[in-house]
Amino acid sequence: MIEAFRELLRIPTVSTRDAAAWDHAAFDAFHEALRRHFPLLHELPLIRVGSHGLLFHWAGASAEKPIVLMAHIDVVPVEGEWTHPAFDAVVEDGIIWGRGTLDCKGSLTAICQAVEDLLAAGRTPAQDVWLSFGCNEEVAGDAAPLAVDELRRRGVTPWFVLDEGGAVAYDAFPGVAKPIAVIGVTEKGITSLELRVDGRGGHASTPAPLGPTARLARAITRLDRQPMRASAPDATVELFRRAAPHASTPMRYALSTAVRSRALLTRLLLVAGPEAAAMARSTFAVTTLSGSPALNVVAATATAGVNIRILVGDTMDGVIKHVRRVIKDPQVRITVIDEGEPSPSSPLDSAFDLIASVTEAHFPEAVTSPYVMMAATDARHFTKISERVYRFTPFEMTKKQRESIHTNDEHITVDAYVKGVAWYGALIASLPEK
Repeated sequence: MIEAFRELLRIPTVSTRDAAAWDHAAFDAFHEALRRHFPLLHELPLIRVGSHGLLFHWAGASAEKPIVLMAHIDVVPVEGEWTHPAFDAVVEDGIIWGRGTLDCKGSLTAICQAVEDLLAAGRTPAQDVWLSFGCNEEVAGDAAPLAVDELRRRGVTPWFVLDEGGAVAYDAFPGVAKPIAVIGVTEKGITSLELRVDGRGGHASTPAPLGPTARLARAITRLDRQPMRASAPDATVELFRRAAPHASTPMRYALSTAVRSRALLTRLLLVAGPEAAAMARSTFAVTTLSGSPALNVVAATATAGVNIRILVGDTMDGVIKHVRRVIKDPQVRITVIDEGEPSPSSPLDSAFDLIASVTEAHFPEAVTSPYVMMAATDARHFTKISERVYRFTPFEMTKKQRESIHTNDEHITVDAYVKGVAWYGALIASLPEK
């Protein structure tokens, strides 16, 4: 089990926005290793999606309530200093180090292992199971939308879809010692804007007042100082309601009081730090800047890229109107680069209850709760064909591990990975009969 995981981790399936720069041979090697380690899985019908995406179909006793389990093959590039090389999959003291251990080859391989084990035992799921493995999730690519199109063409309306996101999170909230198993029932939308100011440029010895860079800086400062209105979504209120009884005495009182008043909970989130504040409002992050190509040249054009995460309840149109209103400068040109609304909220009904019950059985020490996913996943595309789209990675993660995602020293414990395999197997085995 672990050696299969390690081999797949060693293959550098890095995606970039420039598809021509990809190492396509690495993705082919990943497919080959997957086939070698999971031969029974590859006896199931397999559809290639896009350049390197995979869509498996495991026919169940009934096709009435099919499910889709998701993960993605690609990983982000390696940056920073690593304790062990990012693609060596070193195992040391019960820890597996490597890019993709958490995001998201861990989930993908655990799903494959669980299915392989069930097939080897002669099991047939009660309902159809589809496995959708995208190849360009990290660059918002086309594999997931193409998989949705394929399922729609085949008339598949999933009872529920489960993608990465959430975790059995340790150190999740101050004053709450128990881990929180958070299951995403929605996710923020993503919109990217470019702010651009054009001017005459010129020699740096004779700068004109409020040139392109200064005007752009003023726009950025105005946007930073005037955030959008804050509000705690229903899933966030429910998360704190479930966590409150397990908090230490002072924090228990504060949380129990706050969950009775959405306005009070919102205010507490805003003062609890940037991570908590992001749970209560749409956020703006200036991520790229460009200006003059030389130190002694006044920029003729200055640009800034703004990445916006749109809270459930806000809209892309409302966010853009807010940007225009607070910048209040017609010389700052605003261009929409990428757009995406928040995902609709999935219900807390029998499908959620199934995921929660399997989680509670395998992680009895954790508090299971819905929450709002902050980052983006391929799952957002599947809301077009299913009203129940959830995001949960069944791995125990410390705060340090969660912070390693997309940066250096990403790692998972051997024990956590083995538990994740068991979780996926139990979920499939627990699907209700017709």
